[in-house]
Amino acid sequence: MKDLKWFAPSLLALCIASTGALKASAHEAQPIPVAAQDRWDQPPAEYRDAQQRGFHEGVEAARHDFSEHRHPNADDHETFKHPPVDESARHDFREGFREGYRRAMDHLKHDHDHDDQPHF
Repeated sequence: MKDLKWFAPSLLALCIASTGALKASAHEAQPIPVAAQDRWDQPPAEYRDAQQRGFHEGVEAARHDFSEHRHPNADDHETFKHPPVDESARHDFREGFREGYRRAMDHLKHDHDHDDQPHF
């Protein structure tokens, strides 16, 4: 009977400790699904610096044009015409700008189609 008196608390402690370990492993970082990594508003990973910068500028330009109900044209923007990068990187910037603008406009137009539905 004396052995049982020490066995029960030890068994209880073991159960509590193992529950904590299971709980901790459940909260470990899970890998991000590939679809979540490929967001429309993020430039492709292989883009060079000027392309990435142009992409972000293009997204912002499209958002502005869309919100102001302007005719969608990436080439009309001052930032596209006069990129804020070295002359050697202008082509890359404009390439990224056009792609960011295109993706943003596609996304904004698609999401706008559903904006007339009430949100609860």
